[in-house]
Amino acid sequence: MPKRNDLNSILVIGSGPIVIGQAAEFDYSGTQALRVLKEEGVRVILVNSNPATIMTDPEFADATYIEPITPEVIEKIIAKEKPDAILPTLGGQTALNAAISLDEQGVLDRYGVELIGANIEAINLGEDREAFKGVVERAGGESARSVIVHTMEEALEAAKELGYPMVVRPSFTMGGLGSGMAYNEEDLHRIAGAGIQYSPTSEVLLEESILGWKEYELEMMRDKNDNVVVVCSIENFDPVGVHTGDSITVAPALTLTDREYQKLRDIAINVIREVGVDTGGCNIQFAIDPATGRVIVIEMNPRVSRSSALASKATGFPIAKIATKLSLGYTLDEIPNDITQKTPASFEPTLDYVVVKVPRFAFEKFPAADPTLTTTMKSVGEAMALGRNFTEALQKAMRSMEQKGSTFRFDNPDLSADELAALIEQSKTATTDRIFQVQRALLAGATVEQMYEATAIDPWFLDQLVLLNEVAAEIAASKTLDERTLRLAKRHGFSDAQIGEILGMSEAVVRGIRHALNIRPVFKTVDTCAAEFEAFTPYHYSSYDQEDEVAHHEKPSIMILGSGPNRIGQGIEFDYSCVHASMVLREAGYETVMVNCNPETVSTDYDISTR
Repeated sequence: MPKRNDLNSILVIGSGPIVIGQAAEFDYSGTQALRVLKEEGVRVILVNSNPATIMTDPEFADATYIEPITPEVIEKIIAKEKPDAILPTLGGQTALNAAISLDEQGVLDRYGVELIGANIEAINLGEDREAFKGVVERAGGESARSVIVHTMEEALEAAKELGYPMVVRPSFTMGGLGSGMAYNEEDLHRIAGAGIQYSPTSEVLLEESILGWKEYELEMMRDKNDNVVVVCSIENFDPVGVHTGDSITVAPALTLTDREYQKLRDIAINVIREVGVDTGGCNIQFAIDPATGRVIVIEMNPRVSRSSALASKATGFPIAKIATKLSLGYTLDEIPNDITQKTPASFEPTLDYVVVKVPRFAFEKFPAADPTLTTTMKSVGEAMALGRNFTEALQKAMRSMEQKGSTFRFDNPDLSADELAALIEQSKTATTDRIFQVQRALLAGATVEQMYEATAIDPWFLDQLVLLNEVAAEIAASKTLDERTLRLAKRHGFSDAQIGEILGMSEAVVRGIRHALNIRPVFKTVDTCAAEFEAFTPYHYSSYDQEDEVAHHEKPSIMILGSGPNRIGQGIEFDYSCVHASMVLREAGYETVMVNCNPETVSTDYDISTR
């Protein structure tokens, strides 16, 4: 179906200031949306209170309001600008909550303004815990046993039915704000009491514990003709109990059987249809009991999310851009794939590589803060790496943290039985150090079975850590660093510095040996189709593989170094600088080469730089 011709001006609601759980990814999605709307000839009005964003630059919208994102302010903007519609699905939870308030206060009806991207019914069904439980049941899925409460008295009564431990999840909050695990009545008072305060509807969901289950996400898109695609599957390294924003995540999901994946896919398609998201995207989270195979639908975000940005960069499928086109009335089969220029957006992306995201924390800034990872998000940024296998991508992503101690050590721990038992006991608690504790315990002689029992991390991932330890042992035994061993190390993501540390050599010496053996990285392409079609947008990652897929430069080129993962004191403002540098240099006739590992950013979008 063609684009709607009744939408001449659209108000886009931004996400406001950066907070934990809602960061640069919404500037990325918002910027994509504004560019699409302008290309389609729509007058664009933007409200956002964050001046460090790219989307608030004058050229991206016809009218930009740097104002608080409150219903009162937005109503004044509506009264002045008279937009035909509001697009609230690209500004995170802030924009969705503002849209709900505008509807409840009668502002949308009063001014005759339509919501596009997702209607109020879809937003409420996706965000309201009790309503969503009904959606899942009608879609043929299963939710965890749960009770909705609005007061502490109701919470204490529900605890008698559900038992401890239980999960506490407030409605209409972001980043898991106010959520947590209640192991006893004292925890319940503290967490549920805060959750009731944080929820704008004073509504909290108490549900049975599914701690230790495997956690997955599916990024979905649906158009008004009921075409549905799964853009990407994402798997959490950590089991349920750690917020997905604080867990190492992997795309595509690596430990699902085909039968399990198809089951998740079928449930997700039924859920998105039942909720009624028909002009955009959503993110649906699942848990699977590794003992029984029981599948639980955890929650749904009826909007572009942090995971959407990761999925976009992991696959090359621009979720925010396509969601915006869908909101204008296009269907998936009418939207061309910019990368292949042959396939439509209704073709699901295919990956021939592995993507790993590692969260960046800032506990060094707050020594008194509790580093335990729970269902409330604590990370302030993230880095993404791509590789031909999991171990390569994992080690590259960990090096991208730019923190001391962010890579594995392979020296012999030489632990006594008591020390090893203590290390295994430490790994039972999810912290920022757990992956290092697990790797060291395995290096010291712990078995995969012992570590699985302690951590509930899937045995396949534990086997990958064992593999890294075995490769390190082979490096240590080689002494002279022959070509076969060096190629093996590089295929599994070992840096020259790591290899040198294992062998007692300097990084420069290892690099010299590597160059003498002509072992150098090649650059592979993210193309959405596993090389089935030619890629026209050079979006690359390095790997120690065979064939280099980078085309030769046609003009003088300049490399721009990005700022890496967000952290306190270094955030979205540096991405702003990188994007503008690339734009100016391209206008001046140069090819620009952007190097960055932050999936939340505009600078890592495939069409900002030449490559």
